[in-house]
Amino acid sequence: MDNYPLVFSVDYPDRLGRLTTAFRLVLSIPILIVVAALVGAQSLSEGLTQTYAVEPYFRVSVPNLLAVAGLLVFAPLLMIVFRRKYPRWWFDWNLQLLRLHNRVSVYLLLLRDEYPSTDEEQAVHLEVPYPDAVHLSRWLPLVKWLLALPHYVILAILNLIAVVATALAWFAILFVGRYPRGLFDFVVGVLRWNNRVIAYAFVLATDRYPPFRLSP
Repeated sequence: MDNYPLVFSVDYPDRLGRLTTAFRLVLSIPILIVVAALVGAQSLSEGLTQTYAVEPYFRVSVPNLLAVAGLLVFAPLLMIVFRRKYPRWWFDWNLQLLRLHNRVSVYLLLLRDEYPSTDEEQAVHLEVPYPDAVHLSRWLPLVKWLLALPHYVILAILNLIAVVATALAWFAILFVGRYPRGLFDFVVGVLRWNNRVIAYAFVLATDRYPPFRLSP
């Protein structure tokens, strides 16, 4: 199995706090406000939707919407198409913002107890190699969002199942203080799949089509 140029993992916790799990949505409000202030989620998502006509994707789930909002998409696309360049600081912004979104998503999905940091990696690991734009296709970025359409359909289903899995895990954590390992691996796999599609279609970090799998 070939390794895709994106590595995502979450450290499995031995124990999880029952109290913080019970009130997770309330505890998440401050970091969600920070993220909303940082990316201007609503206005940016509307702008990207109009630019790329990818409204079906933004209906997949709220976490996906927040993950794409705030990313630099159109500017890198133009640079790749016309200059065959991808400025490093643009890529670094996208990567760090995607990491932040994943830490918040992991917290909301009850996978970890640590409150999401705005800069530290914590137990959520996401690595995407910086692309050499000279080796990227010049015209493929124009249609990547469309080529990824099959993934949007599948992720719409997987994200819904992940929400159900999180609800089941919520009860398990309240009773035994642990996140069932099978459910944990599934939800992490769904996040991994989402990240691969975002890296391909929006971050434009690779020309390799995302695989249809949950595993690394």
